[in-house]
Amino acid sequence: MSCEARVPADHPLRAIRAIVDEALEALSPEFDKLYSRHGRPSIPPEKLLRALLLQAFFTIRSERQLMEQMDYNLMFRWFAGLSMDAPIWDVTVFTKNRERLQEGDIAAKFLAALLSQPRVTALLSEDHFSVDGTLIEAWASIKGFKPKADRADSPDKGDDGGSGSVPPASGAAPEGKPAGGRNAERDFHGEKRSNRTHASTSDPDARLYKKGRGAAARLCHMGHFLMENRHGLIVDTELTLATGTAEREAALSMLRRRNARHRITVAADKAYDVAGFVADLRSIKVTPHVAQNTTNRRSAIDGRTTRHAGYALSQRIRKRIEEGFGWIKTCGGLSKTRHRGTERVGWSFTLTAAACNLIRLPKLIEIKG
Repeated sequence: MSCEARVPADHPLRAIRAIVDEALEALSPEFDKLYSRHGRPSIPPEKLLRALLLQAFFTIRSERQLMEQMDYNLMFRWFAGLSMDAPIWDVTVFTKNRERLQEGDIAAKFLAALLSQPRVTALLSEDHFSVDGTLIEAWASIKGFKPKADRADSPDKGDDGGSGSVPPASGAAPEGKPAGGRNAERDFHGEKRSNRTHASTSDPDARLYKKGRGAAARLCHMGHFLMENRHGLIVDTELTLATGTAEREAALSMLRRRNARHRITVAADKAYDVAGFVADLRSIKVTPHVAQNTTNRRSAIDGRTTRHAGYALSQRIRKRIEEGFGWIKTCGGLSKTRHRGTERVGWSFTLTAAACNLIRLPKLIEIKG
């Protein structure tokens, strides 16, 4: 008996695997560039990517637990391409192979390969998009957010955003309590910390940021989605440092990569209502359907844009982008990342976004058909 025989014919993973296999086949030339033809054979990268997709689909918190479940779960073995009696990989294989896949930008190419399939392309809008950003909590402790070695010579680029400061500490342990130790107590009251003067010792790319007044500042990265408005599929991603201008900069970067030959629209929330950003959008033939921010100021979006019915429609549809953020955090396991550094977190962010699309694609293709 094979693993194939144990998976029900109508199981949702069957439709997902058909889409995944087609995308991986298109990436075969890219895999050939990453792996040597000499020496001991490596684990096929297609199998590793399928395993990582399973980790996102079923909210498995670590590669170690993934290998444990793959050892006894026949459906996992079938999806990854392992036979019933094949030995399970050592968990450390993900470490070196992730570096190879990261160097080849395989996550972004995999997302592009999914979207380029004819049956998927038919679902996408070429004219209307939405953009937004979210915070991904870093794998770093606030206790490791310490003064930089040379404050004067290495100021942090960019502003503190939303913001990079946390109130006051003597840095020493409270009186009467022993100092030192692996996890010594720390009194932060009275200590002024900001991204310009401090940095995390475990993840230097993490930045202190808070979503608004009264919210706690946390060490985090900032992830960005570009969503097409017809079916709410994610068509591009980017992960940046958490700064006050990161959302607008990432939006311009993703829209320029679209390289549209005709004018398109992009919807966004009030954080994007900045005169310079709106002007930049218009200069690259993008109509800004940005929510107006009139709180003690004048909006950069006027009646020339808001009078059209398409503006109201874009404002209603753009909120669906939050569904993607919600899925990657609750199901995809990115509420707090397991990796460190912008490149690694960004690679994981893009692959999880592709997994989010895969969950929805079989049903959309069936309806479209």
